[in-house]
Amino acid sequence: MKRFDLAVASALTLLGAFVTREALATRADIGAERNASFGIARVDTTAAAPSDSVAPPRRPITVTASAVLPDIRRQLEEASEYTYINDVIASHDSALARWPDRAGNPLRVWVQPTSRYEGFNAASVPVVRQAFVEWSDLGIPVPFTFVVDSSMADVRVTWVEKFNESISGKTLWAHDEEWWIIDANIQLAVRHHSGEILDTTSVRAIAMHEVGHLLGLDHTTDTTSIMAPKVRVRDLSAADRATAVLLYKLPAGRIAESPLPRRRAVGDQR
Repeated sequence: MKRFDLAVASALTLLGAFVTREALATRADIGAERNASFGIARVDTTAAAPSDSVAPPRRPITVTASAVLPDIRRQLEEASEYTYINDVIASHDSALARWPDRAGNPLRVWVQPTSRYEGFNAASVPVVRQAFVEWSDLGIPVPFTFVVDSSMADVRVTWVEKFNESISGKTLWAHDEEWWIIDANIQLAVRHHSGEILDTTSVRAIAMHEVGHLLGLDHTTDTTSIMAPKVRVRDLSAADRATAVLLYKLPAGRIAESPLPRRRAVGDQR
């Protein structure tokens, strides 16, 4: 009888531990809801946009008078002519997504140093690292540091042979319910989807584009910018720089009172 009572007591203890663990897990999920989005890059390997290309006029931002704080409204309206922040807002269902300020706490980045795929060029690794440096050099409060152990990384950049779609890079990032980015990883292709090996110049353009996604930017209709869906330039434009700087002067979150339905994937899927 004593043995039976002991068995029952043990079972009740295990059940109680299980219920407690599930309750804590559920509470954690509610506090930090993860919503995944994709950033996608296509690279034009034939020619870059001419240096004298003129960007198309930018659409004005239209938001309800009571939808945002006056200071944020003012900054968005003033920036509509020299940034593509309106494209970012539209792509994110009327929200701004960004990392919390990390001054003194850099994001640890691991770039896969080797790959088994034929055509991989080890010279691409420092090129990818430099893409992170160039975005960080804008003065945004998200510094990066590079680690050699992937298990210690906050962000991992890995290589795939090629994508089945007509793309050359992909960023998967997640945000919490307040639109603060909490996780992100990047995949870069060794070959274009049609088979040709991507040289380091193309890899640079793709990496620059994907790091932009990782920071919270999205595609723009401005073809002279690195964040155009089909990348035709190799360096950050004035609009790329200004949009990233503005994004990190504003808080994350929705700017409209009535949110649109959530989307799981963001990016041109054609």
